[in-house]
Amino acid sequence: MPVFALITWIVTALAGLYLLAIWLIEYDPDFQRAAATRLPVPVISSHVLLAVGGLGVWIMYLVTGKDMFEWATIVILGFVASFGMTMAVRWIAVVRAGPATRPAAVMSGPATTPDGMRDAWTPSEAWAAGQMSQAGRVTELTVPPERHFPVSVVIGHGIFATATIVLVVLTILGVGGS
Repeated sequence: MPVFALITWIVTALAGLYLLAIWLIEYDPDFQRAAATRLPVPVISSHVLLAVGGLGVWIMYLVTGKDMFEWATIVILGFVASFGMTMAVRWIAVVRAGPATRPAAVMSGPATTPDGMRDAWTPSEAWAAGQMSQAGRVTELTVPPERHFPVSVVIGHGIFATATIVLVVLTILGVGGS
């Protein structure tokens, strides 16, 4: 069972690092006035550092078998789980808020130019002059960075994290052999 806990912990860490990479790519502190992240940087940093440190402590327990490492792992997992639940609750609020972009305009009549009819594929003069592109970019960027998290990865990360905690606790309690 300890090896299964190690495997689930590694899978959880890989999914978490993937989510962290997405958050870091999308996070722009200069732009945060318009779309502030709902995940505080200290919470994310603490979650990641404690999870990686806890993995190291768990590996030390597997190598040495000393009791102090197993109890240190439990304490670290408690903090990691509390930070993770905090971020999950805040992430759910972002996902439920819905998209912040405006709906696409519906064409009510044929596109015309001073020279007559224009096909729908030809850009308008406003777009060609750059007036439309800036407004379009601003509405695309007004979502918090965690809005870009794939739901399946977040759910998988949570499931594997829960499995890891259960397997670690069962191992420490001596259920299933060591």
